[in-house]
Amino acid sequence: MRNYYIFRSGRIKRKDNTIFFETQEGERIPLPINDIDSIYLFGEIDLNTKLLNFLSQNNIMVHFFNYYGFYTGTFYPKEFLNSGEVIVRQVEHYLDRNKRLLLAKEFVRGAIYGSIQNLKRYKHKLGDEIEKLTQLYEASAVQDSVEQLMGIEGNAKDLYYSTFEKIIEQDIDFKRRVKNPPDNMMNALISFVNSIIYSEILKEIYKTQLNPTISYLHEPGFRRFSLSLDVSG
Repeated sequence: MRNYYIFRSGRIKRKDNTIFFETQEGERIPLPINDIDSIYLFGEIDLNTKLLNFLSQNNIMVHFFNYYGFYTGTFYPKEFLNSGEVIVRQVEHYLDRNKRLLLAKEFVRGAIYGSIQNLKRYKHKLGDEIEKLTQLYEASAVQDSVEQLMGIEGNAKDLYYSTFEKIIEQDIDFKRRVKNPPDNMMNALISFVNSIIYSEILKEIYKTQLNPTISYLHEPGFRRFSLSLDVSG
């Protein structure tokens, strides 16, 4: 099974047990249902409830992006691995300060560790950024609140992004992370990649008995799957 990324405009239709993508030019491309992990829509796509019902029956997510490539939402099929016991355990770990803090630390440490490993490939171009990230990695282990961990995570991200002008061999004019809206090529690319990672993680959580709205580093809130934010770092 694989992901399908559709950048062209057209219509997705169901016929029997197969899905077809019909382009505006009249081309008809089959998407065998047993081959689909999830679908990413970047073009102007028409679809109907008959298709969505079929996708839901087969536990297939559809992720939507607007004209500029910004993530706008996910068609989230009916959950098929429900477990009341797992949800109770998730909530227990959120309400227990020590358990929540332990999980939040692992999310932050995992994100910083990944940044360090990426930068090691470019250490000949860098100064002391890897050393500073290592210090933040070690400091995250001794924090005693989620708020402090969020500060550590923010500092680590800022430090990581500050290396981009050193390791990317072209003029990118990237001084700082700007999100809404991105103000240059690199910020747009980071936002795009982050949205892909967020939706990929949401898809993998859907395949488990975990509830994606119960998180530990990011505060659970309305209208977002905050556990995906925790894992994506």
